[in-house]
Amino acid sequence: MKVAVGSDHRGFEAKQLIKAVVSELGHDCIDFGTGDNNPVDYPDFAYAVATAVSRKEADRGILVCATGLGMSIAANKIKRIRAALCHDELSAQISRDHNDANVLCVSGDQIGQVLLRKMVEVWLTTKFSGGRHQRRVKKIAAIEEGRDPRETRYDK
Repeated sequence: MKVAVGSDHRGFEAKQLIKAVVSELGHDCIDFGTGDNNPVDYPDFAYAVATAVSRKEADRGILVCATGLGMSIAANKIKRIRAALCHDELSAQISRDHNDANVLCVSGDQIGQVLLRKMVEVWLTTKFSGGRHQRRVKKIAAIEEGRDPRETRYDK
């Protein structure tokens, strides 16, 4: 799997750990920056990672800023992106299992290294369960296209 990663200056240290975990799990890691702790604007990196995932240049993406909030807001502006802000292993697992999230957003300030490692491992190894959840993901896509999801029938 190809995993695109990106962070602003507040997420730089966490991104370094994420890159190591991605590699340890046998995946290719594409680093979209930033390259140090100097102040930068998080939307630039959210756009780069989310666009790579949307264009299928990467299978999934992981973004880090101080809280993860800004990255998730910015990434979700890109078509075909389902960016999930997660704070623990359960939210990371459910974001994949139920929502087929293709971008994980995390806090560089609020999550310790042990938890961050576990979250990334769980998120990268959890498969989308489909079934009734597939219908819901299709409804999210309908909203993205400007359609009312209640007006279309979605079988499984």
